[in-house]
Amino acid sequence: MNDIHTSSIRRREIVVIGAGLTGLTVAYELARKNKDVEVLEQQDHIGGQIRTYTENGFTFESGPNTGVISCPEVAELFESLSPECRLETACEDSKRRLIWKKGKFRPLPSGLLSAVCTPLFSFKDKFRILGEPFRPKGTDPDEPVGLLARRRLGNSFLHYAVDPFLSGVYAGDPMKLVTRYALPKLYNLEQNHGSFIRGAIAKAKAPKTERDRLATKKVFSAQGGFGHLVQALGRAIGNDRITLSVKGVTVEPAGQGWRVSFLSAAGEKQCIDCEKVVTTVGAYALPALLPFVEKEDMDKIAALHYAPIMQIAVGLHDTGGKKHPAFGGLVPSCEKKDVLGILFPSSCFDGRAPEGGMLFSYFVGGVRHPEYLDKTDEEIEQMVRETLHSMLGYPEDVRPDLVRIFRHRRAIPQYDVGSGARFETIDKLQRAYPGLVLAGNIKGGIGMADRIRQAVSVAAGLS
Repeated sequence: MNDIHTSSIRRREIVVIGAGLTGLTVAYELARKNKDVEVLEQQDHIGGQIRTYTENGFTFESGPNTGVISCPEVAELFESLSPECRLETACEDSKRRLIWKKGKFRPLPSGLLSAVCTPLFSFKDKFRILGEPFRPKGTDPDEPVGLLARRRLGNSFLHYAVDPFLSGVYAGDPMKLVTRYALPKLYNLEQNHGSFIRGAIAKAKAPKTERDRLATKKVFSAQGGFGHLVQALGRAIGNDRITLSVKGVTVEPAGQGWRVSFLSAAGEKQCIDCEKVVTTVGAYALPALLPFVEKEDMDKIAALHYAPIMQIAVGLHDTGGKKHPAFGGLVPSCEKKDVLGILFPSSCFDGRAPEGGMLFSYFVGGVRHPEYLDKTDEEIEQMVRETLHSMLGYPEDVRPDLVRIFRHRRAIPQYDVGSGARFETIDKLQRAYPGLVLAGNIKGGIGMADRIRQAVSVAAGLS
């Protein structure tokens, strides 16, 4: 510790720890209300897993590729940042979703006729779905999504709709993800209306305000990639309010407020005394960050498991005229393939690939195959070449013009049976320690819209 310089202490009204989407949005909303806020980030850049790269004519992400405008806060955030950062909604092709079955990507049904004709689901389950509105609702509050899907829809819907969907969203196991935590809207459809179908009809008929209509349910990105959203938030907050490359951050109660201590990039010990502090870091980082919390309580939060994900950006300059008019293809676990799914970003958004080319985004690993992240780059590139041929239909001699590999050891939190205890403990700690807010993907959902909605709510509560 001989390289640590003399400590310095400064004051802020609010400190936000973590410069991912949640932390940046919280700080941005507070700054708009003239709050004295500072963001601390251990990495040398803002955005967390969200980074956009432009290379060799391709624009690709290392983290999330898309979100869904499921709440008004998404549209409102982009509107407030315009014209510096613009919301981009996916083209019509994004409504087409593919599922791999028996050696081929097949479209998910989009209407009654396609639902009757699809080979994805068994005839028995297609007929059985007519009785879905009349089945009794579940009584197990911790029922996994997989058991719920099997009970209400049948095995083929579980294997060829629910399982790949959860692989795409959570990279998780439907038999471990608890419905009321992982998919609360789906859970509430059954609990409040007795049926998915009846619930969906009731929701469609419910009156909507002008603000409600901002939640269009469309797939979105930022124009030019999510990196533009991150950078626009950072500029709006101000460089003097964001401190990067900090180490050893700890938070302790101090008088009527809080003391946040850390080492700067230069090795200087610094302290910030503040009235309120917001953490947006992963559950695994909280024990060291909040040493004053009793171990019994912290263990209930830190037990949150994160699925590992490898994302691979794959580009072709020339597809030979081959088109991929879809959002992408997901792979059910029962099909035993190396990939969880392959998205088609350049089919959804402009400027992601050169004219006549194509950008793919592969997802590999997840809770079922964490060992895949230990494959060498050479093994991954070989897998990419093989799947271009076997799954995407390109000739065997086609070689990708771009392969960029991003490994995320702790990518997606799994909202399993332990989530209830985690949520209760978070609420307990926030009541016991006024001015402390525990936010981020440890609660409130994992999607881009979930992060934005939570951040806006947190900022409103601190204003």
